[in-house]
Amino acid sequence: MQPTLAEWLAGGSQVQVLNRSVFVRQDGPQGGRPVTLLHGFPTSSHDWALIIPSLTESGCRVTTLDFLGFGASDKPVDHDYLLTEQASIVEAVWEQLGIGETALVAHDYGVSVGQELLARDPARVTRMAWMNGGLYPDLHRPILVQRLLYGRFGGLLARAASERTYAASLRKILGRPVSDDIIHELWASTSSGDGKKVQHKLLQYIDERRVHADRWRTALETYPGPTLFVWGPVDPISGGHVLSRLRERLPSAQFVELDEPPATGHYPQVENPDAVAAALIPFLNS
Repeated sequence: MQPTLAEWLAGGSQVQVLNRSVFVRQDGPQGGRPVTLLHGFPTSSHDWALIIPSLTESGCRVTTLDFLGFGASDKPVDHDYLLTEQASIVEAVWEQLGIGETALVAHDYGVSVGQELLARDPARVTRMAWMNGGLYPDLHRPILVQRLLYGRFGGLLARAASERTYAASLRKILGRPVSDDIIHELWASTSSGDGKKVQHKLLQYIDERRVHADRWRTALETYPGPTLFVWGPVDPISGGHVLSRLRERLPSAQFVELDEPPATGHYPQVENPDAVAAALIPFLNS
């Protein structure tokens, strides 16, 4: 059973990095194999709650954080949110916690942060697992509400959002049933603080992905460490059409396609946590 957002937050703490307050949590045995999980847009580290018990039981020391503008971290309204800044925040958290080498698992927005971290220092990442995200900007297919938020009137639209409209949009990108309670917790992490006021600014990652496209593609395709893709194929944003290119470009990588009916969509760790954990544990512990 997934812990509530309040229970999740009670297990972590606020860390001051780069003059910002960032929510950070660590689970698992001291001295366990370091693993860092990077969450997606528009939610928070709470996305990982259903798979962390399995990872920690296997001997992993799991670090999660809420990116700036997300979850329980600071959400400054007058701020230009950059993926490169988020990568610097991750590095600052690692330094503060004494984390050197670590495995990385990244989803959605987090895949771009992961690509930036690989571009900076691939030797620090012991192994890399990717889940549904815009690894190739030309294949990214934002849904209507994302396109509207990204547009001229995005700020007004974001402020008008409600849990009902949020749930309706989210269910369009899921492939498997997710309970109303879980959707409610996702909404809470997104909307808390000034969350609604910053959604349109966070979506500027679409532009940043284009700016860094060649550098991040190179980081992905030349990374020498073990690589795993755990993918929901019916995701309309970054689904099977991305997986096809990944198989072509990274033939030596491992692939787990979550296509058993009902096939998984955009949020594998929320929709199909048992299958995700079953894929990650042998990869992270090998």
